[in-house]
Amino acid sequence: MRALTRSLPQGWLAALALLSTLVLCRGLRRPLPHPHVQCYSAGELRDGEAPAPLLGRSLRWDHYVPVQLVPQLERLQDSPGHRRHRRHHEHACPALQLRTGLHSEPHERSISPWRYRIDEDEDRYPRKLAFAECLCSGCVDVKTGRETTSLNSVAIYQTMMVLRRKPCPRPAGPGLVTFEVDYIKVPVGCTCVLPRTGR
Repeated sequence: MRALTRSLPQGWLAALALLSTLVLCRGLRRPLPHPHVQCYSAGELRDGEAPAPLLGRSLRWDHYVPVQLVPQLERLQDSPGHRRHRRHHEHACPALQLRTGLHSEPHERSISPWRYRIDEDEDRYPRKLAFAECLCSGCVDVKTGRETTSLNSVAIYQTMMVLRRKPCPRPAGPGLVTFEVDYIKVPVGCTCVLPRTGR
């Protein structure tokens, strides 16, 4: 190569140097590929579903209670009279029914009762999760069945892994999406605690 460049005229050497510099600069301006990011088109994704390769045996969302409860809550929402009943008891701390409560669900016979609502996020998988909401600021007194402020109701959280849908980084084509692992705290119930006291 050195023998070849020695035989070229001075003008050719300058032109070759300039050309090699331009090629190098163009290569530096080109966006770097993202080989570790898997991108998906809309046709590869079913409605509300994550890609099949991401749903391996280790990712069993159906084992989580917030996922298991969603079909039950949807059936309950579709039942007649549910909306009217919910509006009436929207912010009411229920009285504890000692006789009938023994046959009800734990969230109904707890002295820190709660209800479930469906939290929906189109960019998350699972898209729908059941979130617990405390019904009382205090707790229900076992003797009277009424709310007392000597104790406080607080939510209990479970850390859950989800997938977040995001646009693919450039230079991927427009409309392609990728999924990233995220960890969120999901309220799964409520419990009674002593109130905080100022010092």
